[in-house]
Amino acid sequence: MELIKYLNEHFITKSELLECSKITEQELKQFQHEDLVPKASYKLELNLASNSFFGLHSENQELEYYGKGYISWLATVKSLESNEAVYLNFVERYKAAINSLKGKGYASADHKVNEGMDLHIEEEWSHFLNGIYGLCTKSGLPEDIAAKELAILIINEIIEAPTLDEKQRKRLESAVNLLDSVSALFAPHERLKSSRHRLVDEIRRKYKLKSKEVNSKLV
Repeated sequence: MELIKYLNEHFITKSELLECSKITEQELKQFQHEDLVPKASYKLELNLASNSFFGLHSENQELEYYGKGYISWLATVKSLESNEAVYLNFVERYKAAINSLKGKGYASADHKVNEGMDLHIEEEWSHFLNGIYGLCTKSGLPEDIAAKELAILIINEIIEAPTLDEKQRKRLESAVNLLDSVSALFAPHERLKSSRHRLVDEIRRKYKLKSKEVNSKLV
């Protein structure tokens, strides 16, 4: 099945997350209850049936899949002394990523990444905890989240213009490549509805932009 193949290639199961992070399932549940660690990005309910020499067998199983970056996030959570410190770590990393990108010329006039950034990050934190960014970014970590959101703002600002000059085209191409570098591929059944399809694939097709790998290490 394409979905299971995609998940096994790009995500880790809950058991793998526990093993790599050296924590118990109860500890993970507690971290999630305290709003410190994201929920699973995907849950699969499997109804399995087999037939062999020993006869028919069936069982039900639920699998949870998490972003691979959550191994390092759990290490961060375990290293910090308070819940507030965990949130501040997210905030500081998000802001550092945005500022680093601005220094490289990725600028947006949107209030979300300027005077309204604190409120914006509060909203991003909520999405992060719900597992959304484990699904739609490569790492699920603050750096990729910040790059994704800034790139989307820039792209949407530029394509509002009826026509683009060469400078705007280059700026658009750069933002699309940035979004491409941090966005997940998305599961097969999600791709046509995804931001990657709408703002990477379709924008490249419409504006005849070149694809170029971007270094997503921002800080």
